[in-house]
Amino acid sequence: MNIIFQYTDWQEIIAGFFFFGVWFGYSRYANHANRRHASLLALNDYYRLQWMQQMIKRKNRMADATMIGNLMRNINFFANTTIFIVLGLMTMLGYHERALGIISAIPFAKSVTPLMWEIKIFLLILIFVYAFFKYTWSIRQYTFAGIFIVSVPAHDDVIENPDEIARKGAYLVGSAAEYFNNGLRAYYYGLAALAWFIHPCFLMIATIWVTLVTYRREFRSKTLKALSHD
Repeated sequence: MNIIFQYTDWQEIIAGFFFFGVWFGYSRYANHANRRHASLLALNDYYRLQWMQQMIKRKNRMADATMIGNLMRNINFFANTTIFIVLGLMTMLGYHERALGIISAIPFAKSVTPLMWEIKIFLLILIFVYAFFKYTWSIRQYTFAGIFIVSVPAHDDVIENPDEIARKGAYLVGSAAEYFNNGLRAYYYGLAALAWFIHPCFLMIATIWVTLVTYRREFRSKTLKALSHD
């Protein structure tokens, strides 16, 4: 057991590459599966198209505007929270000695050098900055979707290409949802990265656990089965 948990620099390097490799690999797999309509996110594309088709027929589109607003508020909460997380992480850069005393009380935890402590903090900051950019772009795309909905002609007017309008609206909303999903996935892996402060082996275990949980929710969840229209 002591040999397994022996703290060496190469373990840190391997754990870091493993973490980002698994995250990148799973993201590529999930994006490929989305194109095959095999995930929860991709399945909702069908319902987004139905939504836009019904939106064109509605006389009063207040429900559609309210829905867009609710989606934007939910993402705005995560975006604001991300700012506080980044600020907190930046503050932690100067608390190496105090944090070391707390971490040392955890079983199997190993001390880290000030340089390695700063590297791990900066990597966490990059993860949550990445999530922030995904959230804000998602918010902007929902804004564009709201403008698009308002620009659609009235239901009693003659619309020459209703199917094309519905597809465009569904694409805007679907793209916004995809960026939100990417930001949320960064949150999951960011939480897994916290295990790196205890031991690199724990980081790899946490990475595998987060990947399995994320996979199950996106591809094997009961929600996916309930929404399936096959």
